[in-house]
Amino acid sequence: MSTGANIVGGARHATSGPGPEVMAASTLDGDRVMSSDGHDIGKLKDIMLDVRSGRIAYAVLSSGGFLGIGDKLLAIPWSALTLDAANQCFVLSLTAERVKNAPGFDKNHWPSMADVTWATSIHQYYGREPYWGNGAANGRPIPRYGVSDIPPEPSDAPEAGGVKL
Repeated sequence: MSTGANIVGGARHATSGPGPEVMAASTLDGDRVMSSDGHDIGKLKDIMLDVRSGRIAYAVLSSGGFLGIGDKLLAIPWSALTLDAANQCFVLSLTAERVKNAPGFDKNHWPSMADVTWATSIHQYYGREPYWGNGAANGRPIPRYGVSDIPPEPSDAPEAGGVKL
């Protein structure tokens, strides 16, 4: 029940280190992004966090231009991306032509990404439910738990300073 990016193309534990399920945002900076029809459409420039919810709001794609000059920036809903671990790139669920016509902005005129009207139109363009949605992800409800709602489970996890890890 995730609204995050899917992961394909690699064994879960084929690499040493934290990836690909958990990665530092900085390691994704500059990663290639391919369209659904196989075209190189740009590179990840930034990952935008919704600070209040703690969720990734958007990946910012730098597309077109040359050496960062004249490039178009696109706010891509995180759920519209798939990490292709084998090819070390992301795949966007849009054709190159749709990406070319996508609403974008330039580096000196960023939109107000907290504006719900703007954000809703971006999610609609990419055919994705907004990440802040009404409790549904991919047609399934997202469970909302409070601390007291989660039953305690036995754990064999090691302790650190008296705290179970």
